[in-house]
Amino acid sequence: MEITQKNLNRFLFFKLPSAWWCGVRVQKITASICEVTVTHKWINQNPFKSMYFAVQAMAAELSTGALVMKGIKESEQRISMLVAQNKASFSKKATGKITFLCTEEEKITKAIEHTIATGEGQTFWLESQGVNKDGIVVSDFKFEWTVRLKK
Repeated sequence: MEITQKNLNRFLFFKLPSAWWCGVRVQKITASICEVTVTHKWINQNPFKSMYFAVQAMAAELSTGALVMKGIKESEQRISMLVAQNKASFSKKATGKITFLCTEEEKITKAIEHTIATGEGQTFWLESQGVNKDGIVVSDFKFEWTVRLKK
């Protein structure tokens, strides 16, 4: 699959339907950034009238994971990827449209190149912040990704 906005959103529908139904959508993906949005609605709210934390986590993870997928695809190698751990902090209620942006493509490229060169698995942390329409950070996510050559 070519890693494009349209293909990733189609992938969500068929492979991650809970994210798709909650409104998680890729808005933009390039070689160096991935932007994912989700809008607070009835289907993704918590009892406190804001977006449920897990919905934010799905959007944040997608913004990092789509860049990892793109890096793997461009390497033309059989490489597996997996989230080993994550950390999150929340600073404001998430209401309205929340945008998650990952711009750490260099870490991905370095890890993929190293795993190809050495055959050893690599781990690296990627960050994605959730920002509301006023530019205020509502949540901050960090994901530890692992990549390794498939046997």
